[in-house]
Parts: sequence; structure tokens; C-alpha cells
Amino acid sequence: MSANVLALLPELILTLVGVLVMLAEPCLKPSSSRKPLGWLAIAGTVAALAASWYQIQFGTVHAFSGIIQIDAFSVLFHFVIGSVVLVTLLGSLDYFEGNASHAGEYFALILFGAVGMMLMTCSVELLMVFVGLEISSISTYIMCGFRKGQATGTESSIKYFLLGSFATAFFLYGVALAFGATGSTNIYAIAHGLEITATPALAFTALALIIIGLGFKVSAAPFHVWTPDVYQGAPAPVVGLMSTAPKAAAFAVLLRITFTGFPTYQHRWTILMWVLAALSMTVGNLGALLQRDVKRMLAYSSIAHAGYLLVAFTAFPFDGIAAACLYTATYAAMNVGAFAVVTQIAGYDERARSIDDFTGLGQKRPYLAALLSFFLLSLIGIPFTGGFFGKFYVFSAAIHGGNVWLAVIGLLNSGVACFYYLRLLAAIYTRPGSESTRLNQLRRISVPAAIGIALAAVATGALGILPSGAVSFAEYASHSTLIEQGRQECAASPDSCHLQLQFDEK
Repeated sequence: MSANVLALLPELILTLVGVLVMLAEPCLKPSSSRKPLGWLAIAGTVAALAASWYQIQFGTVHAFSGIIQIDAFSVLFHFVIGSVVLVTLLGSLDYFEGNASHAGEYFALILFGAVGMMLMTCSVELLMVFVGLEISSISTYIMCGFRKGQATGTESSIKYFLLGSFATAFFLYGVALAFGATGSTNIYAIAHGLEITATPALAFTALALIIIGLGFKVSAAPFHVWTPDVYQGAPAPVVGLMSTAPKAAAFAVLLRITFTGFPTYQHRWTILMWVLAALSMTVGNLGALLQRDVKRMLAYSSIAHAGYLLVAFTAFPFDGIAAACLYTATYAAMNVGAFAVVTQIAGYDERARSIDDFTGLGQKRPYLAALLSFFLLSLIGIPFTGGFFGKFYVFSAAIHGGNVWLAVIGLLNSGVACFYYLRLLAAIYTRPGSESTRLNQLRRISVPAAIGIALAAVATGALGILPSGAVSFAEYASHSTLIEQGRQECAASPDSCHLQLQFDEK
């Protein structure tokens, strides 16, 4: 197998299966079930995850003249994205049943979006990152408005498209300025060019614009204004996907660009990340306190969690990359699980929207209530859940990097978050159920959806109780990234190679 095929094996599998789904969809009668197409998409996702596992045994692989780089870092994010896609597909099999005859397109769009996200995580060329970003974004724009009969869905899609296009312009301007300052759009070449550039101010401006463009994708404040409205109008399974997988891909790009592409300016962009992290945590949690709509509340919660993850960027390179990788995986597991449960409760028409609509869930659907409660407790950061260990790892890395006050701000914000999460838990368990509640219309949860929720719950629990394997993988990903950065620096300038490789390359 050639290096080019090996490097893009998961993406090739997802693309092929997505095309098959698109070709098969018109062949089915409008009244026929689209579940077989969903199962085909699930099989393709499992095959892509297996291909990612196959890639890791080859170490670091460069393909397409150095544009694509497969290493432990990219494979980790491939696993996160693929796992989120798998849970989303399992929870979506019955979501459109009887409501949309074009559900096959939905399954294909998820796969095509995953291709773009995976391309982002393994690209070391900023123009290829842009291609992956657009593939992912266009798929998400369409899926936000997939409930054609809902005006809020159309509004969500249009808002996301307009603001997303605006943010993409910032990213492209940043890439253009980076090329002007260093003469290249390759991340490693940019790192070398910064050491000899005659326009350092232009280079830092380029980085700032890139951070603004990616800050929109991760819903970091003050680039978060689109998030509550888009999450409220989009279908629940789409929100679960877009709040986790695209964010994971964007954070992967941001980690490569900052720690690998702009290490020379780390003392400068660390200050910027400090401000963005503190602002995101505070705005997200205070905004969530005012919400009665569950999806809007979780939207503001996602802004706050983007802030928690940005805390890792203020740590030392090894600790920061490892902490960010672990927290991304943890957040993806618990958030996609929470939205998978909300999907089953709300249904296609989203009968249950506000916190009051969840009244008495513990009596009527005790298993769903227990799972939702578990995910909410993990989002709070209660011990023995993945959310607790993820925050602990991130805040420890920040303290080790000398950012004690940022960790204190994070801990205070975690305390604030308890209020709105526990308010929903109170509605689930402590308020008496009413016969008129909308929960009376709940249908029985399907087996595929139950499997998807169970996978998310197991991952969330394992990351909190037995995190050693995930920590080792995250540290290995950080190690491989820094090792490759050192190799590229030494190859570009042997005499000025200043990165000290202190780790065993095994």
C-alpha cells in the first residue's frame, strides 16, 4: 500500500460509502425506509475507525509531498471524530423515520462532513486545512436546516452559513498574511520562516486572524454569538455532532498551528489564549444561567467548555497538547451522549424543549433520566466521571505552566455551572410528574439509539474511572507531535536546531 493511500485510508472509506449512499438513495421508493442506508453509513464509519487503528502501527507517515501527516496526534482525533459520527448515526436511524423521505442524504452528509474534519486533523498545509474546513462546514450548514418544515431550522442554517462564511474569510486572510510574512503556508515551513522573517508584526497578525477564524468554529467568546440560535433551531442529533466533532477538528488545527507553527511567539499568543479562555468560561456559564430552553442552555455550556479547553493552550507544549487532546475526547463523549438522550426525549418535532418539559422524566423514563443525569454530572465535573478528570488534567497543566489565576477562574466557573445543570436535574427527579406533561408522548427508545448512548456512557465513565490508557495515548500524541517538530526544525536549519528532544522515540 502506498503512503498516499495509507495516509487517507479512513477518508477514502468514508467518501466511498458516502457516494454509495447518495447513489442508492434515489433508487428507493419515497415511502420506503432509509434505515438500510443508515446501516451502510454505520458500517463505513466502523471501517474507517478500523483503518485509523491500522494507521497507528506505521508511526509518522508523510504523504502528498508533505501536505498530509499521519501520526498519533491525527489518529487520536480521527478516533474522536469517528466515534462521534458513529454515535450520531446510531441515534439518527429512527429520528427521520416517517418524517423525511430524503434521510439518505442526511447519512451521506454526515460521512462527507467527517471526511473534511479528518482532513483538517492530518493536514500540515494551511490551504488543505481550509479545504477540509469547507467540506465540513458545508455539510453542517445543510444539516442544520434538514427539517424542511421547520422555520427555525431554516433560520439556523442561514445564520450559520452567513456567519460561518464571514469567519472563514478571517482564516483565509490569516493564511495569506502568514504566506506574506514567511513565504509558505506549510506549518513547519512557517515555524522556520518566523526565525528569519523581517515582518514579525505581520506574522503575529496572521496568527491572530487564524485564531479568530477557528475561534468561531469552536464557539469561543467573543466569537460565539451564532451558537445559541443555531443550536436551538438545528435537529438535536445534528447539534450533538456539530458541538463535538467539528470542534475537535478545529482544536486539532489550532494545536498544530500554535504549538508547532508559531512556537516563536508562544509568549504572545499565550496571553491571547488566556483572555479567550477566561472570557469563554465566564460568558458561557453566565449565559447558561439565564436559559430555560435545554438546547440553548447546552449551547452556552459548549461555549464554557471551549474555554476550559483553551486553558490547556496556556501550559507548556507537552502538557498543553496532551491535556487538550484528553479534554477533547472527554468532552466529545459526554456531550454527544447528552444530546443523544435529548434526541430520544424531544423527538423529531422536539416536543420537549424547555426545562419544565423534562419534569418527571425520572418517573416516566428512569433509564433515560439516569443516563442524562450521568452526562450532566460529567459536564459539571463530578469525581469518577470523564469531565472531572479532564478538567483536573487541564487545570493541572495550567498551574504547572504558571497560570494559577486562570485555573482559579476555571474552578469558579465550574461552581457556577452547577446551578444550571442541577436545575435540570431537579426538574427530572424532584418535581412531581403531571399527566399533562409532554413526556407522556415519549416513544420507546430504539435498539441502535440505546447502543449509541451506551457507548457514550461507557466512554465517559471509563475516562473518569480508568483514564490511564487515554492519558498515555494523549501523551504519546503530544510526544509524536513535538518529535516531528524537532525533526523538521533540524532538517530546515541544523545549526540553529533549538528544540531539545527529551523523550524516547519509541
